[in-house]
Amino acid sequence: MTTIRGAYPVLITPMTQAQGIDWGGVKNNVNYFLDQGVAGLVINGSTGEFVSLSKEEKYQMVETVLKEVNGRIPVIVGTAAETTKETIEYTKQAEAHGSDCALIINPYYMKPKENEIYYHFKEVSDAVNLPIMLYNNPFTSGVNMSTDLMLQIGRECENVTRIKESSGEIGKVRDLARQAKGDFEVFCGAEELVMESYFVGATGWISVAGNIVPKLVTDMFNHFQNGEIEEAWAINDRILPLCAFLEGSGKYVQIVKRAMELMGHAGGPARYPRLGLSPEEEQKLKELLTSLETVNN
Repeated sequence: MTTIRGAYPVLITPMTQAQGIDWGGVKNNVNYFLDQGVAGLVINGSTGEFVSLSKEEKYQMVETVLKEVNGRIPVIVGTAAETTKETIEYTKQAEAHGSDCALIINPYYMKPKENEIYYHFKEVSDAVNLPIMLYNNPFTSGVNMSTDLMLQIGRECENVTRIKESSGEIGKVRDLARQAKGDFEVFCGAEELVMESYFVGATGWISVAGNIVPKLVTDMFNHFQNGEIEEAWAINDRILPLCAFLEGSGKYVQIVKRAMELMGHAGGPARYPRLGLSPEEEQKLKELLTSLETVNN
């Protein structure tokens, strides 16, 4: 089984001014991240605007990226949907095209009860042979899964091998990691709690900031793994203002897309009704990029 550990940028979906997907830009961005030495990639996630993409676009994204990567690094595919049936369909498609793992948040409109969430993941797990990363994010799904529920899913759903914890509750990362006992691993999903998550047992980070500073987030994880704690903290301190901007802005998609453009990569607009950055946000972003030496301002 493919090892899935480390900092994984969760990629944007670059678009044209006409709101179509820039498929050439998708391929160019993938190769940029490969050149940066990232541990792996995530596609069709929240940062990739998965809820704003059609079924056909999500399928084509899987086909395009997996063909371009061609097995060089692991690829995690977001396969979440509002119904169990659709989630299974998306996950089977990702599996058929060689994905290494599926990232699945609970249904995000209906606000399911815990027994419904368990049923959902059990059904998906039983329907596929692909590792699954359960995703807890109360800010986008409206449900904050309990630690007990996530432990139960991780233990009883055979293909749920990882949990992305994005509630911002570091105690949940700690308890999940310490109580997993080999049943699953925990990934950080909170941009401002990465080092803290590593210290309490997280084995990776699904990283929005990794789009903008892929080498730094990779080096930070590697330093931590090698016991070079001060070096890891130094990188954390350096990127923390960017992480805070992404978390607190409410415009993480637009920020990353604009940053990619400023760095010379494919970005483009977000799908409407998401609008671009204000002049103040644009200036803040440019200042951050200049401080990180990713672009000449």
